This record gives sequence, structure tokens and C-alpha cells, in this order.
Amino acid sequence: MKFNVASEAEVLSAENSDVYFQRSLSFLKNKKFNDDVVAEVTVSAFENPWITFTGLDDVLTLLEGRVKDLYAIPEGTIIPYKDFKGIPAPFISIHGKYRNFGEHETSLLGFICQSSGISTLSSKVKIAAGDKPVYSFGIRRMNPFIAPMIDRAAYIGGADGVSGIKSGKILGLEPVGTMPHAISLLLGDEEAWKAVAEGTKKGPVTVLIDTYDDEKFAAIKAAELLPNLDFVRLDTPASRRGNFANIVREVRWELDLRGHERVRIMVSGGLKEADVLELSEAGADAFGVGTSIASGKTVDFSMDIVEIANQPKTKKGKLSGAKHVLRCDDCGRIEVVPASKVDDVCQCGGKLKNVMVQYIKDGKIIRREKPADARRRALDFLKKNFAKPSS
Repeated sequence: MKFNVASEAEVLSAENSDVYFQRSLSFLKNKKFNDDVVAEVTVSAFENPWITFTGLDDVLTLLEGRVKDLYAIPEGTIIPYKDFKGIPAPFISIHGKYRNFGEHETSLLGFICQSSGISTLSSKVKIAAGDKPVYSFGIRRMNPFIAPMIDRAAYIGGADGVSGIKSGKILGLEPVGTMPHAISLLLGDEEAWKAVAEGTKKGPVTVLIDTYDDEKFAAIKAAELLPNLDFVRLDTPASRRGNFANIVREVRWELDLRGHERVRIMVSGGLKEADVLELSEAGADAFGVGTSIASGKTVDFSMDIVEIANQPKTKKGKLSGAKHVLRCDDCGRIEVVPASKVDDVCQCGGKLKNVMVQYIKDGKIIRREKPADARRRALDFLKKNFAKPSS
């Protein structure tokens, strides 16, 4: 038996694509059509006014040797999907022969639609958490074959750590984890906590305290039992929560009252952006966020031809001609302009610079970025425009 997923070879050979692309290419071949085109990837509508763009790295792997040139907004860039005039911003601009890359549209869009949705939600959660750490705990909610993609997108969007072993290897991070309820069920709370404290060689000692007892009393017990305890984790089920923020306040109060100020509180379990903000204000120090980040709303990117044989041409509802995306260094305003237009001056007097960067030249990848660099780009923007996330 094999898993119900496509292999890398099948993705690269377009066997995983929509059939009508494959059929269309055979029609073009029969008609001996092989002109150069420019195709752009844009978004017409999204629930959030801005997008944290990710997934480009896989697109480069997919299209190397299939397109002549490729320009794109760098990963980790947080940018409105339309400029101030309502013109959709091209996130990717592809130059080459349509017959060479057209059948890969399905995979191309899949790489960026889901990843960018995850990274955007991760950025929103990071804004809510401010300078407190957020960890991506959502890979168990999704197909395991895409776990590294999920954690990568979450990390670039602002998450401070990831739980996946393979994800950690790809990102160059030590994966983050605490303990499952199963250990307390098998050993009992105290023996489980001791085992965690003795066995944790890297990272903070964190114990889960809500398997059996009231969180307040369990937190006190754990703090008194373990002199090296760093975090107590609350993963209280919804049926027992009542007011989760008040539970956090109680735990914090009782720990502080007994001289355990060093012990911090980590919360998890179905957390959403609004929960993170509320629980942070209540005294939570760290957040394990799973499903809401991993299932971030998919961005509906689409790819459309905008030039054929150096002539502007596209379908109705789209804007023809290759374009640049300019952003002002001072006010952050973006403007979409024809590619023939050079850098200009913003209405505020600041300098407009092209955000798009060339990644493929003459069929070869000439630039790749490390996930940490893309994450730094996202965090710099969040610090400047929203909260002040930690590095």
C-alpha cells in the first residue's frame, strides 16, 4: 500500500496538475504555438488587507529550467494585495514560453496559496502575542506530508519555534515540545513531571498540569516539587475552562504569592488570535498555537497571462502588461506600475523602490533565501507597523 499523496517526481512531471492544462498544451503544440508570454500571480480578494507571502522557494524548485526569467516579491514580505488605487499587486511575474510551464499552474498556486495563508495567520497571532513567544503546534491537524511546509510558513510568519522534528532539521531549529497527557496517565502527575525535569537536556523544563487536578493547585504542587521548573502548561479542555483567562490569573497569583515568580505560564489548546491577546493580558507568558495557524485561510492566488509576444494582452477582469510593485521607504505605501516605469517619488516625498526581485535568470535559479532571513523581514515589518515581536 502507498499513501494517497503525489511524489516529488509526479509533481515535477505535472502528473499532479489539473487535466485541462495538460490537454491545452497538446492543443497549442498541434497549432505550433510557442510564443513567449508574461504571466502574473495576483489576488483579487482576501479576508485580510495584507498578506505575509511564503511558498516561493518551492515554486523556484518547480520552475527552474522551465521558465526563462522569474521575478517575485521576497518571502516574508508583508504587503497589501492591492495598491492604494485598488490595482492588484503581482506577487510573481513569469517570463517564458507558456508551453514550458503552463501545466504546472496547479502546483505553483498550491505552493503559495496554502503557505501564504498559514504565514499570514502566524503573523496575526504574533501581533497578538507581542514580545511573548508563539510556537507552531499544528502539524498533527494536517496531512503529515506537508508538516515541514506548515512549520516553515508559520516560522517565517513570526512563530518563534516549531514542534516538528523534520521541520526543525529543515529550518535549523531545535524543535519545541512539552509533554502529552499520556505521560501523566501512564505514570501519574508527579512521576511524569519528575521524568520530564530529569530528561529535558535542551530548552526549558515545561510540565503539563491539567490532566487530573485543578490548575491552580497543580501549578503550586509542580513548582514546589521541581526546583528547575521553567513553565507550567495549561491545555485545559473547553468543557472545563469556564473563563480561561481567569484561570491563568489565578495560577499566576498563587505562584507569585508563594515565591515562584520564576515559573512562567504556557497556554495551548484551540487558541485563536483573539484568545492569545486576552490570555497574554491575563498573564500567560507563551503560547502553543496549532489548528488556527495550520489551517490559516488559503489565499486565492491566480495566474494569468498579461503579455504575449511582447504585446500587452489579458482576459477581462485583469490588467494587461508586465508590472512592478513599488513601495515607499518612508510611508510604506505601495503602487503598482507598468514594468517600463522606473523608480519614482512617492506622494509623501519618499523614495519608491521596486519590491520585486529576480530569482530565475535564463532558466537558472540565481537567488534563494534562508527561512530565517525571510522571518527577519516579516518581524521587522511587524515591529515597525504593529506590535514588537521578539527575535
